[in-house]
Amino acid sequence: MSVKEEAMAVLKQFDIGDRFSYLRWLPKASVLIPLLEKNGRLYTLLTLRSKELRTSAGEVCFPGGKRDPSDRDDVDTALREAEEEIGLPHDEVQVVCTLFPVINKNGLLVTPVVGFIEESFCPCPNPAEVSAVFMVPLDFFISDKDHSSTYGGTGIVGPLHSFYFVEPESGNQYHIWGLTAVFAILVAVIALRKRPEFNISFNLTDPSSYFQKLLYKRISKL
Repeated sequence: MSVKEEAMAVLKQFDIGDRFSYLRWLPKASVLIPLLEKNGRLYTLLTLRSKELRTSAGEVCFPGGKRDPSDRDDVDTALREAEEEIGLPHDEVQVVCTLFPVINKNGLLVTPVVGFIEESFCPCPNPAEVSAVFMVPLDFFISDKDHSSTYGGTGIVGPLHSFYFVEPESGNQYHIWGLTAVFAILVAVIALRKRPEFNISFNLTDPSSYFQKLLYKRISKL
């Protein structure tokens, strides 16, 4: 099997489907974690949010946002937002799985949706929402070279991960941290089937148990 096929096979094992659809009272959001294969190596796309936005301005995020009433589910939300933000047509995404949701600092239940896109995809960022789109090797998120972590952040269980990525072509540096870093690490660990060079809070063979515990703990405090 190719690197892409192997990653898809293992990611599908962690698909939660509509397991948490009963949490209708929680405000919801979704992010798309776009993966692609290039020269036998897996990459993901990330965005730098516009500084003009009211929330998370100037931060690095995966494409995504709040659920609209017209969205049927978390996948719909992620695909719609990705098309609006970076011009990625929904029919050009091969959705692989939906991973465990996390309640973010704003009280939104954020669900990561993983999908593969073609290497040839050329982003067309919406300047009102996105300042830049860049590609990062997935194995970057299991390396300790440009990683740091702190403990004791408000509402944080376990380490708060932080990465500094320098784009080779432009030399631009991006700070990847918080929930975006958590999702990137989670997908990298699962898809690459490798242990990170740094400590993580979840079990490599059963990450869902940690995220379920974290979710219920956050819900109990709402």
